[in-house]
Amino acid sequence: MAPRQQRHFLVGIIVLLLVLAADQASKWWILYRFDLPARGSVALTPFLNFTMVWNHAVTFGMLGGLGKAGPVIFCTVALLAVVALLWQLTRTVKLSLAIAMGGIAGGAIGNVIDRLRFGAVVDFIHAHAFGWSWYVFNVADSAIVCGVALWLVDTLLAERADARVH
Repeated sequence: MAPRQQRHFLVGIIVLLLVLAADQASKWWILYRFDLPARGSVALTPFLNFTMVWNHAVTFGMLGGLGKAGPVIFCTVALLAVVALLWQLTRTVKLSLAIAMGGIAGGAIGNVIDRLRFGAVVDFIHAHAFGWSWYVFNVADSAIVCGVALWLVDTLLAERADARVH
């Protein structure tokens, strides 16, 4: 690996570890200090609640009908994705992509830990406003979505710049 790739790899790993630590610390606090399972839902602002949801499915509740095989399938797919991201992380020459990959991988690992510990993912952030309500999510989900968004924006900008050159 070239020195620049080594630095980007290190940044990606640091982002992964920070996301994983923030995700697991927030879930620990929600479960064992704030005791959200006993409270159910707590309004924080007119547009934000902590609402306890045990997500046995994947994003937005999809594929929830897989029964006991679900957590095994979801964990396997997530860990394969993490391996692919880490492999790609060793090859990236772009800092933004290293950050995106680290965020996605850290979030995926955080949710895998939940599935292995609890058989479901701990979701608790509930945004809503003007009759609109988003799905309940967690720090790991946020990191995954932000990482994918950063990767997409980077790719679109790179393609646009490349089109101007050619």
